[in-house]
Amino acid sequence: MHRLSILCLSVAVLLTINNVAVSQPLDPVESARMEVEAALNLTPDVDNGRKVYMVCTVCHSPEGWGRPDGRYPQIAGQLPNVTIKQLADIRARNRDNPTMRPFTSPQLLGGAKEIADVAAYIAQLPMNPNNSVGPGLDLEFGAKVYKENCEDCHGKNGEGNQAEHTPRIQGQHVSYLKRQFHWIRIGKRRNADQKMVKQIHRFTPREENAVLDYVSRLKPPAEHLAAPGWQNPDFPKYYRGSGY
Repeated sequence: MHRLSILCLSVAVLLTINNVAVSQPLDPVESARMEVEAALNLTPDVDNGRKVYMVCTVCHSPEGWGRPDGRYPQIAGQLPNVTIKQLADIRARNRDNPTMRPFTSPQLLGGAKEIADVAAYIAQLPMNPNNSVGPGLDLEFGAKVYKENCEDCHGKNGEGNQAEHTPRIQGQHVSYLKRQFHWIRIGKRRNADQKMVKQIHRFTPREENAVLDYVSRLKPPAEHLAAPGWQNPDFPKYYRGSGY
C-alpha cells in the first residue's frame, strides 16, 4: 500500500509538470516558425483561399490593392511564402499589427491550411497598375542607393525572393513603403531582417526619400498587372465606394 501511494504521487507530480509545460506559451518566433513550416508543407487550395480572403477585403479591397494613401498595402501578387510568414508572425505576435491581429485569429482565419490557401489566392491576383508613387525628384540617386543596398535581397526589380521570404516591393504604395521603412529602422517591425535594420539605420534623409521614391516606381511584369478598370469578379456584389 505504501509503494502504491508513492507511485500514485509520482504519477501526479509528472502529470502536473507536463501540464505546466504544455500550458506555457511558445516563444513568438518559434511559434510563428512552426506555423510557417506547417503551411509550406501543405498543398494550397486556391478556391478555399478565395473564401478565406473575404475577411481580408475589408481593408485590402477585393482586388488586394490596399489604399493609395498607404494605410493598407497592396498585397495582390505577393509571394506566397511572404504572406504566410507575415500572417504567422502577426498571429504569434512576432510582428506588432493591432489592426491585423483580430483578422489573423483562428476564429476568423483558421489554421495553417487556411493561411496556405489564402496566400496562394492573394499571389494570383493581378496587381494595381497605378500604385501611388513619390515625387520623382531624385530618381537617379535613388536607383544608385537601391542597387548598392537593396538589390541583393529584394531583387533587381523589387521582385522579392520566395525562398528567403523577402517580399515583393515593386508596385507598392509609396506611403506604405515609408511607414514600414521607418518602423523597421526604429525596431517597431520586430520580425524585420536584422541585416536590413542595421543597413538602413545609417541612411540619410536624402537616401531614404530617394530610394523609396525609386522603389515605388518599380513596375511588376506586364503579365502580373491588371487591365485598366479591372475589378475582382470573385466579389461581384462588393461595394467598393468611391475610393476604388
